[in-house]
Amino acid sequence: MTDALMNTYARADLAFDHGEGAYLIGTDGRRYLDFASGIAVTALGHAHPHLIEALTAQAGKLWHCSNLFRIPAGEQLAARLVEASFADRVFFCNSGLEAFEGTIKLTRRYFDVIGQPEKHRIITCQGAFHGRSLTGIAAAGNPKYMEGFGPHTSGFSTVAFNNLNELRNAVTDDTAAIMVEPVQGEGGIRPAALQFLRDLRSVCDEFGLLLIYDEIQCGMGRTGKLFAYEWADQAAPDVMLLAKGLGGGFPIGAILATEEASKGLAPGTHGTTFGGNPLAMACGNAVLDVVTAPGFLPEVDRVARLLWRQLSDLVARHPDVFAEVRGAGLMLGLRCRGEAPPVIARLREAGLLTVGASENTIRLLPPLIISEAQVEEAVGIIEGVASAQAAAA
Repeated sequence: MTDALMNTYARADLAFDHGEGAYLIGTDGRRYLDFASGIAVTALGHAHPHLIEALTAQAGKLWHCSNLFRIPAGEQLAARLVEASFADRVFFCNSGLEAFEGTIKLTRRYFDVIGQPEKHRIITCQGAFHGRSLTGIAAAGNPKYMEGFGPHTSGFSTVAFNNLNELRNAVTDDTAAIMVEPVQGEGGIRPAALQFLRDLRSVCDEFGLLLIYDEIQCGMGRTGKLFAYEWADQAAPDVMLLAKGLGGGFPIGAILATEEASKGLAPGTHGTTFGGNPLAMACGNAVLDVVTAPGFLPEVDRVARLLWRQLSDLVARHPDVFAEVRGAGLMLGLRCRGEAPPVIARLREAGLLTVGASENTIRLLPPLIISEAQVEEAVGIIEGVASAQAAAA
């Protein structure tokens, strides 16, 4: 029954009936350990009781009322995100892509209101992914996503990731900002060096640029801290993009910014119909309740380090199958010696759901509630697939 859908996804022939914590249960009744998490979205796993309670309670009261009126739950969530971060202001939308597009507007508007309208170009990094709009694919500069969608949106300069010299050389009189993912997701689970993030802050201060972090995938506890940039001291941004895990499965996007960076967005300059609606805000607050609870993030960090050690040992045992493990926290990648899609398919057949990335990398994005036993289960499945592949070679 897929003929009515546009042919935009190479879907696996698999459908799910429901989820339980770190597991998805197929329509055929089979259980799968979910190390994809809807691509880092279901941060608290499936059917988390606190999320269910929050969404159900709100659904019985009010779904939508428009941002023409106050939305108290949104004010609460914004205040909590501000308290937990560098930011002074928050704008809510529906997705990471909307947060990206709004950030481009925020950046251009900022330099216009301070009397520097010529500053509009944004420096981005090779391997980045900022969404699939025309502006998003132009910002990343990946030919794979740009082919057939010309003419391409201007305003971006792309440089090598983790290369400070190349980045500095790209700064010109019309440069407005630098935008990076502290951990690249689509680009192959490649973390930025912490010193690189500190150096970006210094470059932006030196040239009067805005520093923008895209934490759509790596934020909201995925690296073991609430935000990935927190691992690097003195590297706070001026603007940050959030989405994915912020809603725990409900669509939410957010732009966090300092008072200075956001001052150009006066009433009428930007908006959204559905962004910040009561249902989304109830989910966002519920996610934040869990993720910021005492002991939660330290446990994420502990389990993530366990997973890293076990994967590192696995790579050492199977050097003909895997080249390396890389990433941060519970955002890890296994780079394959050969093509990743066949390995991903075999893992799925064995009961482990993963997702691909560039450079022949398998993304491992388990829910933040993952247990030691489930780490052991996942590594055991990967071990079995690797052993079978090595034996068949």
